[in-house]
Amino acid sequence: MSLILATVNVNGLRDAARKGMDDWLSSTPADVITLQEVRAPEELLAGLMGEGWSIVGEASQLKGRAGVAIAARTSLERIDLAGVRRGLPGLDEDAHTGRWLEADLEDPLGDGTTMTVISCYVHSGNTEKPQTMIDKYAFLDVMMERLETLRGEGRHVVLTGDINIAHTEWDIKNWKGNLKSAGFLPEERAYLDRLTTAAGYVDVHRTLHGDGPGPYTWWSQRGKAFDNDAGWRIDYQLATEGLAAKASSAQVDRAPSYDTRWSDHAPLVVSYS
Repeated sequence: MSLILATVNVNGLRDAARKGMDDWLSSTPADVITLQEVRAPEELLAGLMGEGWSIVGEASQLKGRAGVAIAARTSLERIDLAGVRRGLPGLDEDAHTGRWLEADLEDPLGDGTTMTVISCYVHSGNTEKPQTMIDKYAFLDVMMERLETLRGEGRHVVLTGDINIAHTEWDIKNWKGNLKSAGFLPEERAYLDRLTTAAGYVDVHRTLHGDGPGPYTWWSQRGKAFDNDAGWRIDYQLATEGLAAKASSAQVDRAPSYDTRWSDHAPLVVSYS
């Protein structure tokens, strides 16, 4: 059996649907899609995604901000979004609302192992606003603890979403100019160092792509960043080692042109089999 998993920050699901996300949904082979920055109440998600999808969400209590969701094709009976858990335990909901959603898939790969899929939207942070960085590090600390707990339970785990950290110089086009920018600070990157070493998770996209610049998943809306491919790779699928070993392909569904984009991010699609 195989499972194709996509993740994308939609930058507002209403806007994405209006700008042409339906075209991508109709063409993608993804069986499960995780979404970030949904910015819509859970009761509207099914309508915005359209027919053929079962969807669960964790809406933000802050109107018009954050929000995460997980969607699965209703045609695939073996993929059931069960064991849904919203939010990271131990975090102040007011500061961290709408940023973490877990769903269990019972044996989707036919190897007898439950897979936990996580849709995560980490705070972007701003070095000129210290509280935003405090919130980001607090979220990352609890995230690490939760990922270690899930891995210790012996299940397949995949953390997907907008992590808002470019891990290495290969993951950001203008890395020299962003050494002091939120998203590329040494303190932030250290979390991904730890996650992909001692914590036992694998950066599936980087492993399959190999060494070298990109492929990027986010481009600023300003200037010619998209046209010049001056992007950041901040959207990830980070999987436990056993699951990562089953990954056979990864691609970024980058829009063909600036005016055909329906988000400032592009979907990251990975096939596991």
